[in-house]
Amino acid sequence: MPLTFRTQRNRGFLWVVLLAAGAIASALVLQYVFDVQPCAWCVLLRLIFVALGIVGVIGWLVQGQRVMRVIAALLVLALALSGVATGLYLHLVASHSSSCDFTLADRIVMSLGLDQLLPMVFKVGASCDAAVALVLGVPSALWAVALSVVAIVVTVRALRR
Repeated sequence: MPLTFRTQRNRGFLWVVLLAAGAIASALVLQYVFDVQPCAWCVLLRLIFVALGIVGVIGWLVQGQRVMRVIAALLVLALALSGVATGLYLHLVASHSSSCDFTLADRIVMSLGLDQLLPMVFKVGASCDAAVALVLGVPSALWAVALSVVAIVVTVRALRR
């Protein structure tokens, strides 16, 4: 019975975890299979999706604590909105620039030290204009936006219940 309760009540969080894992896996496939090296904004998107996944797992595991689920949902919403903003900025602004060195994205990634701690995932390897990748004819930044929007919709629906 507890598993049914967890699955029914927190199903939205499980979807967020799956979306985040899919986004990160796709980014790594683009990098290591198709040699599309990430720019600073791409790496920031990865960080956002890792955080979404972590918060999603926490929200999914919390049972019977409505306040904790609401807090987790609000964090998911904030992260997903930052994913939308970052993806749109990458697509509309940064991808048209030959240099995205020392932008906000660079400063965030460098200040957290993730590029040193886990370079396979968080090391910047390209400029923003060189990191444009099409997946099924759609720029990868727009896929990140779409996944972030889906996370928002799923979370809002879960909050309404």
